[in-house]
Amino acid sequence: MTLTTEQLCERLGALPTPNIGDAMERLGVLDSAIKPVWSGGRLAGPAFTVWTRAGDNAYIHKALAEAAPGDVVVVNGQGDETRALLGDLIGARAKNAGIAGFVVDGAVRDAAGLEKVGMPVFARTTSPAGPYKNGPGALAGPVAVGGVAVLPGDIVVGDDDGAVVVPRDRAEEVLLAAEAVQQDEAERMRSILAAANDVKEAACAAR
Repeated sequence: MTLTTEQLCERLGALPTPNIGDAMERLGVLDSAIKPVWSGGRLAGPAFTVWTRAGDNAYIHKALAEAAPGDVVVVNGQGDETRALLGDLIGARAKNAGIAGFVVDGAVRDAAGLEKVGMPVFARTTSPAGPYKNGPGALAGPVAVGGVAVLPGDIVVGDDDGAVVVPRDRAEEVLLAAEAVQQDEAERMRSILAAANDVKEAACAAR
């Protein structure tokens, strides 16, 4: 089976991130501090990587001009929490460009505004403090984000539980394993609920 990147992202994006993490033997899961800045935002897409100086978003602006529709912009912001690297203005521009979302190892701001424009953003924290725009930085190279190495084209999936990174060269293998995990858990949950119902019926019959 050979799936396109779009097909892989669609199917991986339909799975809970815990199932994907379990399918990778708990590897590839970003630091739990990196979480969605608004509830319900989901993303899945190939990584477009950014490495920037702490507190500086010059290269995030450059990324918007180069990332392709469907990409997830993944930013190594050095884990800095003192200055937000993006907000709702960048989020709205990215939405117009078809960007699938952002994962930022650093701070962002305008959480309510990002939700309003429908731009999924995962970050270490929020801060009202704005960034500098001087550089330096780099695009489309390897980065470290939330304790995970990310290469351009790796598939990033995020939901309310957090974010995971699937190496592109293992994506089909991980997809099939994660779908098997999801099916197994669904069957186990049905068994648990059936057992609970049996206990309830037995209790009612004994009255």
